[in-house]
Amino acid sequence: MQSRKALRRTSIRKRIRRVITGSVERPRLSVYRSNKQIYAQLIDDVKGHTIAAASSTEVTSDGKIKKSEAAMQVGKLIAEKAIQAGITNVVFDRGGYLYHGRVKSLAEGARNAGLKF
Repeated sequence: MQSRKALRRTSIRKRIRRVITGSVERPRLSVYRSNKQIYAQLIDDVKGHTIAAASSTEVTSDGKIKKSEAAMQVGKLIAEKAIQAGITNVVFDRGGYLYHGRVKSLAEGARNAGLKF
């Protein structure tokens, strides 16, 4: 059985996904946040393919960096991979999380590296 917090996130996530879809020209930048790591994917929902992915496990191997700083670096990394794939515009999917903290840091890192939301 899911907790209230998990049920709330699931309902918010479903509500967001009703509106947001990714295409080849403008894929969806999906964010997943666990307690220790943060993950980002560029997804083409028309074909159902993941174009690029990045996570905080790629950025840091030791736990000496703050989680919000790691999220900023993941945002920069996913932006670099997107630009290499020829993508500059994306749709941001926060995955039911509040746009605050690590999610916000990831988005700002991606914007600073050249992605347009």
